[in-house]
Amino acid sequence: MKIAFIGQKGIPAKIGGVERYTEEIAILLAKRGHEVFAYVRDNYTDKNLKEYKGVKLIHLPAIHTKNLDAITHTLLATIHALFQHYDVIQYHSLGPTSLSFIPKIFNPKTAVLSIYQSRDYLHRKWGCLAKAYLKFSEYITCRVPDKTIAVTKLLAELAKEKYGMDLPVIPNGASADPTADANCLAKWNLEKGRYFLAVSRFIRHKGLHYLIEAFKILEDAGRTKNMKLVLVGDGFHTSDYVNYLKKISWGRENIIFTGIQSGKTLHQLCSHAYCFVQPSESEGLSLALLEAMAYGLPVIASDIPENLEAVQNQALTFRNKNVDDLTKKIAQLVENPEAAEEMGRELKKLADTRYNWEAIADQFESVYKEITQLKTKNIWKKCLPQKFSGE
Repeated sequence: MKIAFIGQKGIPAKIGGVERYTEEIAILLAKRGHEVFAYVRDNYTDKNLKEYKGVKLIHLPAIHTKNLDAITHTLLATIHALFQHYDVIQYHSLGPTSLSFIPKIFNPKTAVLSIYQSRDYLHRKWGCLAKAYLKFSEYITCRVPDKTIAVTKLLAELAKEKYGMDLPVIPNGASADPTADANCLAKWNLEKGRYFLAVSRFIRHKGLHYLIEAFKILEDAGRTKNMKLVLVGDGFHTSDYVNYLKKISWGRENIIFTGIQSGKTLHQLCSHAYCFVQPSESEGLSLALLEAMAYGLPVIASDIPENLEAVQNQALTFRNKNVDDLTKKIAQLVENPEAAEEMGRELKKLADTRYNWEAIADQFESVYKEITQLKTKNIWKKCLPQKFSGE
């Protein structure tokens, strides 16, 4: 099949769950013989990169502001896609999917699929107008495409309740390289098993400020056992928040900002952490969290429904936005290394069985086959006289 992915910033993924999701699925489908195209933004993907691991990259411009970057790029990608004879156009995220009506109207032979990944309008970075548009986009996401996939049961239940739509659930996946060595750790003066890890975009709803404050409280009380806190990632049109995080961490030698990391370096940082912390106020189904589980890391996560669905009662959770509760949970894990190891083993089992990318790719191939066959059947029914179409 000829498949196009629209809505992601680009691949290879630097930071961002949608980008990581696109990369994993696109590469697997390309390996299976499909012709896969990903639309990418030049402020994210190297302009000179035209193909990545079998996935063809299509570079298009955009208006690079917080509110216009995604939608302008998606509009150009959608118009371009109308003339490429794709079998499937797959949209990611609410905002981009708001334009999925265009191929539905102007290219009815092409199947349109959407991935409902998160209630983006809950994210604090958006203003009132943007949130209103994203709520409208949620309606489009659930109602307009030929098929919409929810990544969590929570989102599927929400679609049923709000829009009367029964959405199939295909979760995000997780991959890991647990055999990674540790030679990159010296760059930040890190030791194996001696640091807490968070991997995230630096956006306020990711809750990294709660984690920093909790770590400072424990460090001041001498309860961190000289462990460090490692924050992997950077902002995206959120420089004010990035500056705020660095301001509240000023003078703390044990709080390390690594910037965006990928490939071997990220594998090593994940492989050798003591614990992964997910302090988000809102999420879809966090790929960073799932991959931490795949690495066998113990996890402390906020008790938002999406995180609870991901960890299945196998991790420590704290009350969302509550620094005191987060502080207690970090201390609990520091003081119980054997329990931490056992938690990591159980979470790895869960990731290996429930969040397997190969199995997820199988499900997508089945969905593609279903919606393209249905498209073909419906087109023939419209073309044939009623006595031949069975009507």
